[in-house]
Amino acid sequence: MHIQKAAWADLDDLTELLGAYLQFYEVPKPLAQVQAFLCARLHAADSTILLARDEGGGALGFVQLYAIFSSLALRPAWLLSDLYVNEQARRQGVGEALMNAARAHAEATGACGLQLETAKSNLPGQALYERLGYVRDEVFFTYWLGVN
Repeated sequence: MHIQKAAWADLDDLTELLGAYLQFYEVPKPLAQVQAFLCARLHAADSTILLARDEGGGALGFVQLYAIFSSLALRPAWLLSDLYVNEQARRQGVGEALMNAARAHAEATGACGLQLETAKSNLPGQALYERLGYVRDEVFFTYWLGVN
């Protein structure tokens, strides 16, 4: 397996993976809409997408990061927005490898840390994050305001 920063040539594979990710979280979207979203991210270069591929070049999974800033640390940080591994590739270390690649990217860019959120029901993900040293926040609540 190898992990690399996604590029335009990866768009079709990324579209399939992000589409499956949205299905997993029960918010399916048409693939054309998924692809348009990814095109916008790649064009604006406002996210970093790391893509895992097997030795044959098949797409296994991805992680998407957005740059944020920590006012408390006065340093940049990264929001680990999305992590997805193909069902067929799960329990083979792909998720852990993507998480480690995200950490290496954060370290290489001088970030003070990585932040992520996950569904309360995503117990396998929580176990992975905690095994990798992520600490569940017990101090702050997360709030969301939907706007159109």
